[in-house]
Amino acid sequence: MTHPTQPEASHFIDGHYLEDAGGDRMEVIFAATGAVIARLHAATPAILDRAIDSALAAQAAWAALSGMERGRVLRRAADIMRARNRDLSVLETYDTGKPLQETLVADATSGADALEYFGSIAAGLTGAHIPLPGGDWAYTVREPLGVCAGIGAWNYPTQIACWKAAPALACGNAMVFKPSELTPLCALKLAEILVEAGAPPGLFNVVQGAGAVGSALTTDPRIAKVSLTGSVPTGRAVYAGAAEGIKHVTMELGGKSPLIVFDDARLEDAVGGAILGNFYSTGQICSNGTRVFVQRDLKEAFLERLRARLQDAVIGDPLDEATNVGPLVSEGQLESVLDYVDKGVAEGARLVCGGARLDRPGAWMTPAVFADVTDGMTIAREEIFGPVMSVLDFDDEDEVVARANATPYGLSAGVFTRDIQRGHRVIGRLQAGTCYLNSYNDAPVEVPFGGTKASGVGRENGHAAIAHYSQEKSVYVRMGAVEAPF
Repeated sequence: MTHPTQPEASHFIDGHYLEDAGGDRMEVIFAATGAVIARLHAATPAILDRAIDSALAAQAAWAALSGMERGRVLRRAADIMRARNRDLSVLETYDTGKPLQETLVADATSGADALEYFGSIAAGLTGAHIPLPGGDWAYTVREPLGVCAGIGAWNYPTQIACWKAAPALACGNAMVFKPSELTPLCALKLAEILVEAGAPPGLFNVVQGAGAVGSALTTDPRIAKVSLTGSVPTGRAVYAGAAEGIKHVTMELGGKSPLIVFDDARLEDAVGGAILGNFYSTGQICSNGTRVFVQRDLKEAFLERLRARLQDAVIGDPLDEATNVGPLVSEGQLESVLDYVDKGVAEGARLVCGGARLDRPGAWMTPAVFADVTDGMTIAREEIFGPVMSVLDFDDEDEVVARANATPYGLSAGVFTRDIQRGHRVIGRLQAGTCYLNSYNDAPVEVPFGGTKASGVGRENGHAAIAHYSQEKSVYVRMGAVEAPF
């Protein structure tokens, strides 16, 4: 019997599903059980050609519409997503293994927010009038880039597709989107919904595949911009490929973000922030604050309360809404994370709790907390992308800021303190693009999101995203005679 998650075909191009069995076979595994829930094929060169050509054709007509008309389509798509939130959330849970309790509030809903937000501002994407001496003047026009390539990660497949598509389409671009080969299902539903909402066929196409397909998409001369969410090594490769064609890029990459807890912090809030910054989505979030610096006088109380609250973690069937901790996305990811747990123990960190594989089908482990972690340990330096928290001691502000910044990454950072002056002062000194004060991992679409240093370039969300999906044309208008030397 065909699983209900099996799509009509692997790709969605020019307004309908399309298959090419000549592409490499792809199996979609439900991380909670290890069962195969869908079988797809990677895009062949012929599929990629059709996807890009249809996007080029759709983009010209789409860009000719007013911003008001484009926005109306995006807002209608947001309404459809909200109306189907439960079905989309169940699919997201099958695709990723994340608990339904989480996907119901954090995935399709945030994708709908992006479509609504950028749909609402599309009509206001205007240029400027610039008066000049002598009666001359100039004006600017904001123009689309053309066809954008979106390359998604596996942790938030619906959200990432919408975070890229919404600003791209609002600015008048088309997009060819490649989901992660581990989570290929959700983006297909977004493509369906956009067509239903009135987007022209070909405006948002979905092609499947692994790195080879992403590379072909990135380097194709018909692609004007590449937007990637992924790891730093993948980012380097994609960035280099895009540079060959002098393409626009947005790189939303990984991190090893610091979360600093001063001894005057509200303990429950700080522990809650650390849980959200390490164990939500089973720790598979790029912005996670996985280096938790706790001021020495608060350390034992923090660990005791953290251990107690972890007793309330419900590790079970992700389709059961009582579950709040799901599996890792794949067997390979689980093995990688467990290897980091072994390294933490071997290098002398104290395993406070968790870190064990569960004896059940699927990619399951208990959330791990390490104490007495030092800056040089592997678990304090490398991105683990799983439910592993490292708690480090610190004594004073200058020390913790220097240690927090001593990393090649710079995606996120958080500070918990009741001293509001110190909170803002420390945030101001931290080298990170997305920061949180007395909170962690909030990502409203109104707020720009992105990193510094090796964690990426460009910004997603907020008005800042518009600059990364459009370009300005300047026009100088002379009102009088032209004077020339001869």
